[in-house]
Amino acid sequence: MNSTYLAATCTALTGPSSIRLVEQVVRPLQSGEVRIRVHAAGLNFPDLLMTQGKYQFRPDPPFVPGLEAAGEVIEVASDVHSVKPGDRVMAGGKGGALAEQWVVRAASVSPLPAALSFSEGACWQTAASTAWHALVERGHLQAGESVLVLGASGGVGMAAVKMAKHIGAMVIGTGSNEEKLQAIDQAGADHLLDPADEELAAKVKQLTDGKGVDVIYDPVGGDLALTATRAIAWNGRYLIIGFASGTIPAFPANHALIKAYSLIGVRAGESPRRDPQLARRQSMALSELAAQGAIRPQISHRFALTDLTKALAVLERREAIGRVVIEIDTSC
Repeated sequence: MNSTYLAATCTALTGPSSIRLVEQVVRPLQSGEVRIRVHAAGLNFPDLLMTQGKYQFRPDPPFVPGLEAAGEVIEVASDVHSVKPGDRVMAGGKGGALAEQWVVRAASVSPLPAALSFSEGACWQTAASTAWHALVERGHLQAGESVLVLGASGGVGMAAVKMAKHIGAMVIGTGSNEEKLQAIDQAGADHLLDPADEELAAKVKQLTDGKGVDVIYDPVGGDLALTATRAIAWNGRYLIIGFASGTIPAFPANHALIKAYSLIGVRAGESPRRDPQLARRQSMALSELAAQGAIRPQISHRFALTDLTKALAVLERREAIGRVVIEIDTSC
């Protein structure tokens, strides 16, 4: 094993332009850790936000971004028995995936299903866990209910469309251009709407026989969030995933009172860390979904590690349809 490896490093909180490829020294493993040779890493919007210092988790530079990856185990600590060198795996964490090697906790590592390639596996876990945790654990979405997915052409949005259809719900997805709407349609959405349509709320009500949607899945925030609340059903559940628009909405409390809907925060990563029983439940559900090849990610852009700045700019310009992946070595 080489004594050094390359890692894409954020050197200042000034956005993607601060990324530099930096040689890192391989450190000894500590108890419970696994070292992975990264073959592919999935980009997520929080990766972009972290380079700008705008995410909830705000590491100080220099740091290596990247929340998820797939690759091959090259070393395990002496007390790790769940995986072994040579295993093909997926992994998640708070950062560090955008590198040739990644050291993670063994509990964060799972087998790469035969149904998924390295690139698909690298893009699977964060979006799938967000969709599952939001719709199943927090939103209690049931077959036959309706859900409005805002930003449905993004990574977590498209995963939500597929997850909701897997559950058996009626899905309305929003997309800002024809290419994105086509992708949302192919992901399985029953109805497609333009988020800029002034009649968005009225059209959602028409599609739900005047009732409004049971669940709203919102990774966007901003003004669209307030528009969407006008389309929610009595006793509806509004799932707050994130703020890709860059603006945090201020929800009118009187409106939530009058329509008796719930505003529900979703922390798909933090919640299982705080609740071991939830972590086991989520792990089992995601393992089953992965083995089935469900919620297979759509990858619109592929980049080399050396082009990470360009890849993050794609996210910043909202050009991704589905997922963006950094491919380091997918030959194995």
